[in-house]
Amino acid sequence: MTEAEFLAALRALPLHPGAGDLRDDTARLGQLVLTTDTLVEGVHFLPEDPPQDVAWKLVAVNLSDLAAKAAAPEGVLLNYPLSGGDWDAAFLVGLDAALRALGTVLLGGDTVSLPAGAPRVLSLTAIGRATAAPARMGARAGEALYVTGTIGDAGAGLRIARGEVGPDALLAAYRRPQPCLAEGRALGGIASAMMDVSDGLLIDAARLAAASGLGVEIALDAVPLSPAYRAFAGDDRAARLAAATAGDDYQLLFAAPADAILPGPATRIGRLEAGQGLRLTEHGVPMSLPDRLGFEHG
Repeated sequence: MTEAEFLAALRALPLHPGAGDLRDDTARLGQLVLTTDTLVEGVHFLPEDPPQDVAWKLVAVNLSDLAAKAAAPEGVLLNYPLSGGDWDAAFLVGLDAALRALGTVLLGGDTVSLPAGAPRVLSLTAIGRATAAPARMGARAGEALYVTGTIGDAGAGLRIARGEVGPDALLAAYRRPQPCLAEGRALGGIASAMMDVSDGLLIDAARLAAASGLGVEIALDAVPLSPAYRAFAGDDRAARLAAATAGDDYQLLFAAPADAILPGPATRIGRLEAGQGLRLTEHGVPMSLPDRLGFEHG
């Protein structure tokens, strides 16, 4: 089954009202926001990635989902496969650093034994609290689409982790992403729909629009790129498409009225419109979509 098929089958099961029909990355229980995420060795991180960085990323990607719901972290639950040796100890060092730096605490979890040679599968559940949590499906036709920060740095960092030569800043963007917690809370009363960019800007924008029953147009030339990314990968169409489809950015993608006064820096990259699907332009001229919009399981 593909990811979409599996989710469709899950929707036939008994669901809590807070599940939001499984069309978001979080669930709600009153003011509590719950999310869970899993990192699989060889899929979400490289076997040679330092375990301290893997621990950081595991915490960060979960807190990023809370950020997209304007939530402040309350704590996390860890499910961990013990493998023995130095990897486990190094992971704990990274976990301690991540919890302290990102402002959350450990609530508990579970440990299991990992068979020798099996890839690591690491899961974390994060719990936060929010008064105004923008749903993914709240966008309205005519609203502008914005993104915080820059796009593509983590994808370039993955290339560096695989052996290419490039700046440490890009490698850090891949291995130690920074969840936009403060930005998310500031946008809680302004964004009509919000999610984090985890699988790629284009595919996640299409998902936000589809959840809202809308289409979306994105200007490729408006996608914000960092100076480090431009120096490493360039600024032509190919480099911009690579940035917009790479994923792991964990910036916030949100819809808001075009005349909204935003609480912090963000780049307007497109607009929501009646209809369905994704349209891509470059300097105002329509262009064909790439074969791959981003990462999809299955």
